[in-house]
Amino acid sequence: MCRVLTKAEGPSGADTPLELVFHLPAGYPACLPGVSVSSERLTRAQCAAVRDKLLEQAQGFLPEPMVHQLVVWVQQNLRHLLAAPGSGAGPGTCPAASATEAEGPWMTLLHLDHMRAKTRYVRTVRQWASALGLTGRLMFMGRVILLLLQGHRDRVKKIWDPERRTPADNFLLAPQEYLVLQKTSKVDVDSSGKKCRERMASVLWEARAPPGHARFLAFEVKELSSLDELRKEFETAGLEALFPECVLGLVK
Repeated sequence: MCRVLTKAEGPSGADTPLELVFHLPAGYPACLPGVSVSSERLTRAQCAAVRDKLLEQAQGFLPEPMVHQLVVWVQQNLRHLLAAPGSGAGPGTCPAASATEAEGPWMTLLHLDHMRAKTRYVRTVRQWASALGLTGRLMFMGRVILLLLQGHRDRVKKIWDPERRTPADNFLLAPQEYLVLQKTSKVDVDSSGKKCRERMASVLWEARAPPGHARFLAFEVKELSSLDELRKEFETAGLEALFPECVLGLVK
């Protein structure tokens, strides 16, 4: 994780303090970092708008290190970002956006049946999560594979655009509905070693994050050796009620 405290000129011309946190996944800089933005002078909607623009800019820096360039870019462009339509600066837009944020992020728990080409599969999942601005956990425990995703609902739910040339082009250019992206991309290999699409991923649960949930700050891959370790992952995240309801039956 890289935390940067800086200032940039805001819409009124005054300096606006910013806290930028970059979560660097194992594949960085070949894949995008996670980014969070906060400021005592900005609304949540404005911080979200700045974060989204930073992620858009980050696409242009792949596969080179980009944290310094992104900090410089936001220092030079904050005023224009907040003045742009849809940035959350206009009348009537901030309260609704802030209310949505206050309700908590959207979460989805997926069960992946298997991974034959594990290294390739995990790398692709990391890239998708980074490109969509999602955080969460990819958890392995024996033969059980669980993917817990967290983010803005529109980034988890938007429909995949089949007009793009390839799924790879698609996820780099626009937010996608994650499960559709996974099922339409050749992310694994079949028993003969030929690239194949994900056919057996299933949604175990999806909802607004429950009260008491500890928000994920990054996307991480967890190799767990026991059922107790898997249970603790859910307990630490404040999702202990999910474990007996959605997970326990998979390991019996």
